[in-house]
Amino acid sequence: MRHNSTKEKLKGGETVYGCFVRYPNAALIEVLGYCGWDFIVFDGEHGTIEPGDCEQMVRAAELQGVTPIIRVPVNQPHVILRFLDTGALGLHVPMVRSAADAEAVVQSVKYQPRGARGLAAVRAADYAQRIPFGQYVAQANAETLVAIHIETEDAVERLPEIVKIEGLDVIFLGPTDLSNSLGFPGELQHPKVQATFQRLVDTVAGSKAALGIMVPNADAARQWKQRGARYIAIGLEGVLNPACRNYLKAARGEA
Repeated sequence: MRHNSTKEKLKGGETVYGCFVRYPNAALIEVLGYCGWDFIVFDGEHGTIEPGDCEQMVRAAELQGVTPIIRVPVNQPHVILRFLDTGALGLHVPMVRSAADAEAVVQSVKYQPRGARGLAAVRAADYAQRIPFGQYVAQANAETLVAIHIETEDAVERLPEIVKIEGLDVIFLGPTDLSNSLGFPGELQHPKVQATFQRLVDTVAGSKAALGIMVPNADAARQWKQRGARYIAIGLEGVLNPACRNYLKAARGEA
């Protein structure tokens, strides 16, 4: 089992930065690995990534020492199992709405005695070629990062109970979905949306978990760090689009 440097940094009080990628391409992950990200999230919810793609993408991330994390499409044990068996060191689960949902996530991610994840000689366990299963299980339970997405109004209402679930490393705010749930899709500065964000921030601050957030740019990343976020992610497009536009503008000599 590989060491999870992102989880270690979070436990040490540091802030970590990552990138969401929705394209099933290992070479892209290898190139991004040279850029200095702490973690890369392979998006199996809003992308076309499948477990077979993830296995190659995990290998590419490992080449550069970047933590490979997967966002699964649904909170279901058999889906989570297939993605984690590729060797990913963390998991994002969308649309967690209750403490029962959060507990189900932990049960699916962790092996016994904390959870009920199925055990086999898969890539995550180095095909049972290096260490005994008992040692691997203990390491996997310690190293695998668990991030749950709070993306609905009812989830925010239940958050005080959700954060009590043992084994959650990151409470991840999904701003777009949450604004949509509140009836103001994409209006992130709307007073009700901002007030709900603050409720979430305050609740997470009193828990063992780190606050996670998806940001559109570096300015937003700095602002959210000031609000307490320590697990900060951006979509690949949020980095790529401005870089391409700025290059073309400069190359063409446009004002």
